[in-house]
Amino acid sequence: MCGVLGMVAYQPVNQSLYDGLQMLQHRGQDAAGIVTVEGSIFHMHKGKGMVRDVFRTRNMRDLTGNAGIAHVRYPTAGNADSTAEAQPFYVSSPFGIVLGHNGNLTNTEELYENVCHKHLRHINTRSDSEVLLNVFAHELRREVTDSGTSQLSVDHIFDAVAKLHKRVRGAYGVVAMIAGYGMVAFRDPLGIRPLVLGTQTASDGRTAYAVASESVAFNAIEFDLARDIAPGEAVFISLDGQFFSRQCAENPSLSPCLFEYVYFARPDSVIDNVSVYRARLGMGVTLAEKVKRELPIDDIDVIMPIPDTSRPSAMELAHHLGKLYREGLIKNRYIGRTFIMPGQATRKKSVRQKLSPMESEFKGKSVLLVDDSIVRGTTSREIIEMVRASGARKVYFASAAPEVRYPNVYGIDMPTREELIANGRDKDEIAREIGADGCVFQDLAELEQVVKSLNPAIDSFDTSCFSGRYPTGDIDEAYLQKLSADKSLPATAPTGTIHAAIRINNHSEEDE
Repeated sequence: MCGVLGMVAYQPVNQSLYDGLQMLQHRGQDAAGIVTVEGSIFHMHKGKGMVRDVFRTRNMRDLTGNAGIAHVRYPTAGNADSTAEAQPFYVSSPFGIVLGHNGNLTNTEELYENVCHKHLRHINTRSDSEVLLNVFAHELRREVTDSGTSQLSVDHIFDAVAKLHKRVRGAYGVVAMIAGYGMVAFRDPLGIRPLVLGTQTASDGRTAYAVASESVAFNAIEFDLARDIAPGEAVFISLDGQFFSRQCAENPSLSPCLFEYVYFARPDSVIDNVSVYRARLGMGVTLAEKVKRELPIDDIDVIMPIPDTSRPSAMELAHHLGKLYREGLIKNRYIGRTFIMPGQATRKKSVRQKLSPMESEFKGKSVLLVDDSIVRGTTSREIIEMVRASGARKVYFASAAPEVRYPNVYGIDMPTREELIANGRDKDEIAREIGADGCVFQDLAELEQVVKSLNPAIDSFDTSCFSGRYPTGDIDEAYLQKLSADKSLPATAPTGTIHAAIRINNHSEEDE
């Protein structure tokens, strides 16, 4: 759950990258970074915090160039407290490459041993994204060396991505910049993490290109959504605006993360040709039918969303049931999303700062609260306590997603089963744990059908956190236990910001 953005244009891109990155802020609040390129020089600034906190006017002035990439970080692997792990990452050879990555690799140790350690590539962090960058750099160097030339070609780039696909397992949406050449972007062969392509036509007819995790980033920079990057596909845009693309995976299939539509993505985004907003409306309809079957409808006076993600589903649910819809929980927009805050204590403390109940809307009423999902249950429990304290007679709870019972290893912060409230509990036990008078969860099959009905070309979904089925086929109990142990490792790296101008000579390792 990070956000990536890249641009190749005909005017300075620093402001556009900043504006687009702010539109992706919901995908990560831990760190932010921008790298621009001027010929063979990268200009980089990155640090911990939200976009508005990391960048100042003096930083933006130094980010010169007509092309660049940007990243917002939500840590699922590595050290959450380290400025060094803010992206994009940089490697000097071959040619000079910077890379930003959304997702999570599942064979990082294997890649480290077989590529980084074996071929003497230094890794400075615990981030799987830095390993991914070095795998790409290694394959690119091999392609150039084997061709007997020091000049990089488009075929070299695409062949390197194809070799990377064969080595790497997991989920990844990537933007990278090669100094002096251009921008490359690619997506994992299952399309688990999203990646979209945008275009902008200048007055002289030339086309500028952008790639982003979500189409909503294009709204701020006046780009048009062209299409999704296909699973396994790579695109390359040269610094002079030439566009190339190739399918680089042998057996690609479209299996996007279902949780993107439930929670991660903004409702005004279109991902894999599916309107996130329309998907959430559909979730409200199917959830309404299940509420009819499982809750005493006549006992419900009012339906309320837990803002903001669940609002479309709650509105459609209320309409479908013919019930009163009200918003009794007011959100403080200056508090971050609690789901992506590091540490359970911070998460619990922030709930009451984030939401404020209006007693007049709750007093003496039986309320059905609607949320996008219930993950750890911490937020749900706190909200129900607030609602009861405001005078609610009864509190029911409906989730637009099924029970989250399993860890997710593809970029969602659910690495341990012990953290999940649905682990080993049925819906009645979950209701007791969060203090509700009753709970209803969306059926997985119905949720899949809602999204698939908006794009029948979707082959399947990554439903691992709901079903325990991992589409990459390489996850077992030993892997999950090790992931849980790794997460408990202490953070030791320094904090702050990194600002640099890096002059790159365009040559491969073999020329040194």
